[in-house]
Amino acid sequence: MIVVHVTHETVQKIGGIGAVIAGLMTADAYTEQVSRTIILGPLFQTDHPINHRLGSAGKVLYSSPDMICPPPWREKFRPVEQAHDVGVIYGTRKITDPCSGRSVEAEILVIDVSAGNRDRLNRFKGQLYEKFAVPSGRFEDVWEYEQYIRLAEPGFEALQAIGCGEDEQVLVLAHEYMGVPTALKAVLDGSPKIRTVFYAHEVASVRPIVEKYPGHDTMFYNVLHAAAGRQRTLEQVFPEVSENFKHPLVKAGRYCDHVFAVGDRIAPELRFLEPHFRTTGIDLVYNGVPALPMTPDEKLTSRARMKQYASNLLGFEPAWIFTHVARPVVSKGIWRDLRVLHELEPMLAKLDEKAVYFMLGTLGGQRHGRDIRQMENRYGWPVHHEIGYPDLCGGEEVLGEYLDSFNRNHGSISAVLVNQWDWNRQACGERMPQEMTFADIRSGTDLEFGLSVYEPFGISQLEPLSAGALCIVSSVCGCMGYARRAVEKTPTQKNIIEADFLGEAAGKSEDELLQLGTAERERIENAEARRLAGLIIDRLPRNDQATQRLIDAGYALASQMSWQRVVQDYFLPSLGRAAETH
Repeated sequence: MIVVHVTHETVQKIGGIGAVIAGLMTADAYTEQVSRTIILGPLFQTDHPINHRLGSAGKVLYSSPDMICPPPWREKFRPVEQAHDVGVIYGTRKITDPCSGRSVEAEILVIDVSAGNRDRLNRFKGQLYEKFAVPSGRFEDVWEYEQYIRLAEPGFEALQAIGCGEDEQVLVLAHEYMGVPTALKAVLDGSPKIRTVFYAHEVASVRPIVEKYPGHDTMFYNVLHAAAGRQRTLEQVFPEVSENFKHPLVKAGRYCDHVFAVGDRIAPELRFLEPHFRTTGIDLVYNGVPALPMTPDEKLTSRARMKQYASNLLGFEPAWIFTHVARPVVSKGIWRDLRVLHELEPMLAKLDEKAVYFMLGTLGGQRHGRDIRQMENRYGWPVHHEIGYPDLCGGEEVLGEYLDSFNRNHGSISAVLVNQWDWNRQACGERMPQEMTFADIRSGTDLEFGLSVYEPFGISQLEPLSAGALCIVSSVCGCMGYARRAVEKTPTQKNIIEADFLGEAAGKSEDELLQLGTAERERIENAEARRLAGLIIDRLPRNDQATQRLIDAGYALASQMSWQRVVQDYFLPSLGRAAETH
């Protein structure tokens, strides 16, 4: 069986999809069943040196943009390039699971679509409109849309040139809206050896609605439930969704042979989006979480480094370390972290305990180490911030003000925004312990926040499980469906705390929900924050035995949700059903 992943993360891991591909590919069950893995996507940067065209661990076998055109690849790819006026880069690169360290090799196929044969492209766009109701003319000026339309035909033909569709069964996995045009080209081709899957890591039509409306998830998921009972669609309730360039591609995902959904809420979202999804085969194919055994001493070592860093920054050693590792965007609901911390602070103060909350994430990209040290020396970054690059930018300004305001009004909990990526001295400055690594922020935390308003799965929220951390996760996170199944086998666990911001608004009419404003949502959030704070204070481990119980239970839970389990129990069975689809 040949598996083709169509994605924007061909050369390097940018976000969640790259992590999913790495998790799948490095599982033993995957390598036993899949003979070839090909990752296909468009070329983003033309200024990389040849030896980095396919990443630092990549090997280029053919690259017409770099005049590397040896046989037999020249004979295979030149017809595609000439027909579509594109460039082809083909080779291999290592795919590595950052937690286990295991590496495997994938074939990489990158298409330079900066030019393109206009006549052929227009004919293809016409087919997309006639067969699948995809109106490309409306979005031709949106490059994020246009490049994936341009990728489809030459990308598919390049796959055929390297043997896809000849003998072995081929599964084309369209990761999100980006992969849909290539999957639709495969559908149009009609090859009996090729089947297509729309791999829904989210519903891209839904995310901006949840983020935009002041009621966020409290509004949306209750509206979805109310509208489903009346057979209403997303476009009828939220007509503005038609302006989203991703929307028609997500709708067209129904024309694939099968659909994978990474979380329990995606299937109802798709059925709300497009009525045809109500009769389409949608399989749950969860994401996996790291499951690595940890000793109490290893936990203690990481925790000591985190406490030392907090002490270096703030002048005191906290009793507790709280963390949130995420891109600081609206969907992550970071203000909810602060609401919970606000309710938790007097409880800690009563016990004469202090805590530090580290928010690690950036919207401004990875800062240069030189800039980090200048900010550190000039005004005490990351405890203090200034607006403007290399510090707060790209939307980080609002979060910076949130945390600054919190710190002005609280004494037992300090909030620190580390608007950088990575977690070591080179990336984060001289006050970070020399031995610190990214693994320490996952294994050294006592509590990881994940109170998102939109989170199709949420691997990050559960990454510290094996280290015995408490994980506080919103009920809308797709990972909670998988976690509930795991908890059934580990009923005594106290690691996962589920937050519910939906229940109190259930039962309201659709019109009432659509009018749900900031004040009402905040009232609901404040009440839930008080409940969550009480659970946290009860579950924080205050002796070695309690710590050991959390480590044991967390590892048992994570083992039930590992990538190996995902591939065995969900991915491969669903892949088999997709292959048999007629």
